[in-house]
Amino acid sequence: MPNAIQAPPSNQRLLSIDALRGLVILFMLLDHVRETFFLHRQVADPMNIDATEPVLFFSRTLAHVCAPVFVLLTGLSAYLYGEKYQGTRDVSAFLFKRGLFLVVLEFTLVNFAWTFQFPPTVIYMQVIWAIGVSMIALAVLVWLPRPALFLVAVVIIAGHNLLDNLHFASDSAMHVPWAILHDRGWIEFSQNLRLRTSYPVLPWIGVIALGYCLGPWFARSASAALRQRYLLLAGTGALLGFVALRLLNGYGEAQWTSYNNFTQTLMSFFNITKYPPSLLFLTLNLGVGLLLLLGFERAGQQRWIRTLAVFGAAPMFFYLLHLYVLKVIYLACVGVFGLNQGAYFGYDGMAAVWLTAIVLAAALYLPVRWFAALKARRRDISWLKYF
Repeated sequence: MPNAIQAPPSNQRLLSIDALRGLVILFMLLDHVRETFFLHRQVADPMNIDATEPVLFFSRTLAHVCAPVFVLLTGLSAYLYGEKYQGTRDVSAFLFKRGLFLVVLEFTLVNFAWTFQFPPTVIYMQVIWAIGVSMIALAVLVWLPRPALFLVAVVIIAGHNLLDNLHFASDSAMHVPWAILHDRGWIEFSQNLRLRTSYPVLPWIGVIALGYCLGPWFARSASAALRQRYLLLAGTGALLGFVALRLLNGYGEAQWTSYNNFTQTLMSFFNITKYPPSLLFLTLNLGVGLLLLLGFERAGQQRWIRTLAVFGAAPMFFYLLHLYVLKVIYLACVGVFGLNQGAYFGYDGMAAVWLTAIVLAAALYLPVRWFAALKARRRDISWLKYF
């Protein structure tokens, strides 16, 4: 089994999934380097086109594909887990336990990696939290017939923006559940602790359910040609839907504006909302993700595909490792050089952010490959599958 990391099996459907997961992990690394060393130029959501240069806009937009693709692949992987083991009951139990594990992980190791504060005064409920809660929700939803589950996914993804104007005051009984589900905000847990619902979970439940519905396309008995045709139609259809809805300049998204130059007009057109992810955010990034998955499957066993698949084979290990490495490097830079951007230490431009991300990706490759090989080899260690 260790050789599976160096020479993956011929089953291209699974290699392509790991490769796509690996690619979005590297995009995430770039964005987290930006958030570490370019925080003095923090961007809003959606971004301020007048104050955001194209290279910063492009770098942030690349990262937009990460969460939708990763959550979609989580749902898809849950289906494949059920095919490999004993079906719906095992899938439901695994989703619930792993989802709960991720929620606890977000509140402990992940939050500490961002803040280096113990006990914490703020807990940021971010992407790991959202994936964990979505998995717990899917643990219930997998018992639905597949057509009903698909309908639930579509209704949530397409319809949740109808709820954008629904808000509840902090003294309302609905404030906390609604902040968790759809209305990004603060939860005052105690005098010394606040929770930030950075990733409202309702749309992500729709995405993970959609990923589970795609599972039969990737079943062992599925036709590769038919799967690739479905991926092409679904990916292209999602992108065409994005363009059509964006041209209407209405539902569920801040309107785009025509500028005096083409670059800013294009930036405005693709300037979409992530928190919570709008319908347009999801159609664009899921469409891109599905077409990338198609391309990776068609690429076969090329070396770059196998390299990306290494990162995608141990995603949680990479996630925790890169957060702590970034934090240690940042604190070391502050200790050695002091603060050079007001209250922050940071770079002068995005070129250094890109270079740092490339160097870190290369440096983290070997430990990630080691852990992926360990995970593949030691299937008798049950907790490894959660990473």
